[in-house]
Amino acid sequence: MLDLKFIRENIKKVNKGLKQREEKISLDELLQLDSERRKMLVEVEDLKYRRNKTSEEIGKLKREGKEVKELIGEMHKVSERIRELDEKLKELQEKTRSLLLVIPNLPHESVPVGKTPKDNKVVRDGKPRKKKFNFEPREHWEVGESLGILDFPLASRISGTRFALLRGKGARLERALINFMLDLQTKRGYKEVLPPFMVSGESMIGTGQLPKFSIELYKCKDDDLYLIPTGEVPLTNLHKNQILKEKDLPLNYVAYTPCFRREAGSYGKDTKGLIRNHQFNKVELVKFTSPEDSYGELEVLVSDAEKVLELLEIPYRVVALCTGDLGFGAAKTYDLEVWMPGENKWREVSSCGNFTDFQARRMNIKYKKERTGTLEYVHTLNGSGLAIGRTFAAILENNQTEKGTVVIPKVLQPYMDGLEIIDRD
Repeated sequence: MLDLKFIRENIKKVNKGLKQREEKISLDELLQLDSERRKMLVEVEDLKYRRNKTSEEIGKLKREGKEVKELIGEMHKVSERIRELDEKLKELQEKTRSLLLVIPNLPHESVPVGKTPKDNKVVRDGKPRKKKFNFEPREHWEVGESLGILDFPLASRISGTRFALLRGKGARLERALINFMLDLQTKRGYKEVLPPFMVSGESMIGTGQLPKFSIELYKCKDDDLYLIPTGEVPLTNLHKNQILKEKDLPLNYVAYTPCFRREAGSYGKDTKGLIRNHQFNKVELVKFTSPEDSYGELEVLVSDAEKVLELLEIPYRVVALCTGDLGFGAAKTYDLEVWMPGENKWREVSSCGNFTDFQARRMNIKYKKERTGTLEYVHTLNGSGLAIGRTFAAILENNQTEKGTVVIPKVLQPYMDGLEIIDRD
């Protein structure tokens, strides 16, 4: 959530950022409500000051045995007006917050200006290079189904479309990826958390999923609980309404969670395979930092996610998202994209973003500066480390052989009891 005072004092800058994001949001109503609210606050404060002063005067007159009936009657009217204004203020504040909650974060000055994903900028290629095949590589769903490790028809009979069922060595590979990623990041200094997979509506508001993306979420009918769309939600809410110590920053967390998304806006897109399912596994990385260090920590976050792909020896590239492709709460985002030879395209497996104080304001997460003792909002960052299903798919496509088998990355073999090849049982 943007700071209302910042918006008021930097209208041109905010409008420029919204325009770069391709957002058609008018700030007129927000500013009008803010003006009414501030005028009302002045009136309320004046009335309260008057009431306090008059109360002192009434006490003094009573002690002197003088008549105070008229003053008391006058103060009843003042108190009634204060109650009336307080109610109106509450209503104005709720309306103001509702408007603030749908305004996205502003892009950082270093973000490429553009309208669509076509305007994203490739920052660098990863060390693993694309493999040359002496045969026509197949898409991952074909490889997985032929090996008997992926079963989409059965998943569909159980749950409907956009679900996957993994069997035997496929299920073991998925579990191996989860454990490998958790082990890697805990060794790199992240603290492991196993959070709830259902969260309150307030938690969803805190990270920016609500109210804007309600159509994408699975909500429990009889409770204010949502299935999480990403581990970012419970992890970032770990320090809601807390004041952190500056010396403890940055705080780094890692968690495995299943994720649930309705994919309501993706009709007809990626209907085959593991790319866009309603349920998938992910390992999430979250950081809490000081404002001064947040963009440096973003580079660290990207590097930590990259390390997974380097060790798995999957060809990848790092892409800086343009202003028009930024996520709602992010000020700057890098995507990690893996090469899928069967599909002959790049696929995103991780988005690493700096949300600055956007989420911290919603959740009231601050830290105390040691030198001055003042309180400031922390900056929050998060990124996939990685999306398991998409990484699974990348392994099948990049490590397939002409015989139809799949070579297990060396780094995963210890997690699969030394198994080197996935073949059909």
